[in-house]
Amino acid sequence: MNTSHLSLSSQFNLQQLYANLEKIRRSLKQYIYHQQTGTIESKDSPLPLLPIPETNPPSTIDTLCNLFHLSAFERDILLLCLGIELDPHFETLCAEANNSPQRIYPTFALALAAFPEADFRVVSSLYPLRRWQLIIVGEGTSVCQSPLRIDPRIFCYLLGEAELDLKLSSIVSPLPTELTYLPPSHENLVHQIATTWRQNWATATWPVFQLCGADISTKQSIARAVCNLVGFNLMQMSAEFLPTSPDECHLLLQRWYREAILTNCVLFLDCNAFNLNDPVRAATLTQFIEGINSLLIVSTQERLRQHQRSLLTYDVPALTHQEQLELWQTHLDTSTQELNGHLEGIVSQFNLSSTTIQAACSHVKNQGNEAKKEPLSTQIWNFCRFQARPHLDDLAQRMESSVTWADLVLPEREKLILQDIASHLRHRTQVYQNWGFAKKGGRGLGISALFHGQSGTGKTLAAEVLAREFRLDLYRIDLSATVSKYIGETEKNLRRIFDAAETGGAVLLFDEADAIFGKRTEVKDSHDRHANVEVAYLLQRMEAYQGLAILTTNLKDSLDQAFTRRIRFMVQFPFPDAKARMEIWQRAFPPQTPTKNIDFQQLAKLNVSGGNIRNIILNAAFIAAEAGEPLQMPHLGQAAQQEYLKIGRSLTDTEIKDWI
Repeated sequence: MNTSHLSLSSQFNLQQLYANLEKIRRSLKQYIYHQQTGTIESKDSPLPLLPIPETNPPSTIDTLCNLFHLSAFERDILLLCLGIELDPHFETLCAEANNSPQRIYPTFALALAAFPEADFRVVSSLYPLRRWQLIIVGEGTSVCQSPLRIDPRIFCYLLGEAELDLKLSSIVSPLPTELTYLPPSHENLVHQIATTWRQNWATATWPVFQLCGADISTKQSIARAVCNLVGFNLMQMSAEFLPTSPDECHLLLQRWYREAILTNCVLFLDCNAFNLNDPVRAATLTQFIEGINSLLIVSTQERLRQHQRSLLTYDVPALTHQEQLELWQTHLDTSTQELNGHLEGIVSQFNLSSTTIQAACSHVKNQGNEAKKEPLSTQIWNFCRFQARPHLDDLAQRMESSVTWADLVLPEREKLILQDIASHLRHRTQVYQNWGFAKKGGRGLGISALFHGQSGTGKTLAAEVLAREFRLDLYRIDLSATVSKYIGETEKNLRRIFDAAETGGAVLLFDEADAIFGKRTEVKDSHDRHANVEVAYLLQRMEAYQGLAILTTNLKDSLDQAFTRRIRFMVQFPFPDAKARMEIWQRAFPPQTPTKNIDFQQLAKLNVSGGNIRNIILNAAFIAAEAGEPLQMPHLGQAAQQEYLKIGRSLTDTEIKDWI
């Protein structure tokens, strides 16, 4: 074998392996000679194993035997199986030793007869060779007469190949060893876990460490830092890959335990997206946690229920405002001068992990010339906004917005309230951080609003205006679909939404608020009690949410005042009168639309909301386009008839006089 391309330590390891294989070869030859002659062949002088230089680590065969506590006899069996893979002459020797040209493979029977210190117990599945699947027993008339071969993972290990077990490689992957910067609060957590780890070093059963928090990358960074501190490698696996069959789960546990021993590894089990409400999946997770014999770090958003196995739980806090600010300043370095004070606003808006902040800084530093034409604050803002989207896109409907204040037709009083909301969004960094109001507690610092009025009166449009004004994403959540009949499920649904939204401070628009905010009745059973708990939970999250959370309803009178008084802003969206309707009609036509003889006074007689007006104009535009004409009153009349039919109304004589 040509080994010139290998490192010196790898060459040394192979030399040690071949020296050990030569010993096995001699034992086989002596056994064959004894079979053929009935006498014992005179022993050759003992083979000198190469001295181990201090600069080289122990050979892989020595390390493996120490890891799995193999006896000298078990070591010889393993080497015999290795020899079959590396040297074709071993097949000839096995055939001769087995006294059969077809039996060119090792067996336990051959090893028991040919090797010194033979021990029949090693055949048992309770002993290391079979327990750890170091060798594979093929089909045969009996265990002792069955073919033996070395497991592929063990073969690669002995050759010094850092190759993950093939049956694990599709579900387990190594986490990078390089450390990211950790803020003080997370550094303290790392040292707490490492100290507990060392205190449990001598216990018979390792404890399971549970990291609870929304951001997976932060928990990975903490786990990586802990492993570096105590001298372990780190692998990760999603809990989604856990097999639901108990037998398959048991096999996975065995295979992982062997891998953990071979690679000195800790497993990071990602349960952030795992469905704990599925009893079959939950039972699988329980079996895995209870059955694992190696070090395990479980990553969850919520605390797991207590298992029989000791679970040491650590809550991973989000970075404080000051920690995020210092991270940005550290990684942007001199670039912070270009931000002109915008960094405080970015930190107030986006609640990012240290990993994401570092990624954002690297991103803007590596931007091309075209992107660098934008101000640095805009580049960072857009990157942070896009980073937050994947967390929410699976839970709510993202709405694109192109409307402005000019598109909003409301009485002056309602406009002023909306502008007050905008003012709170604009100056919250100054008030909460610079003026110290945030130190008074998180409750009540969120900006919450209730928009009430009939359908189509502009509630969603106003939310779109606010989102566009502050370059924020707008997400619509249908509360009637979020509320669950199962006790506790509604809070879980809301928790997932708010936890996902915290990253980017998006505008959250909760439609159909009366589905959860209906007037309280006398508490007669657990469902009534939990209905009030759901409302209290939603309000508590809205009060603490760092973005803007808006509730909408068509039925304000159905809402309980005890709940609505906790909402900071309330905006009524009245049904538009004739003057307001004319203004809506005039503003709703895009400037590039070809029109002819549009009578806005006549259109204002249609007693419909702004939402209906926009529908009529859009449908009329398609009718005009089909006719190949500019948009005119007859097209609008036809579209109005269709819209009225859709809402279950008929056009009155006043509305259609001198027109249709």
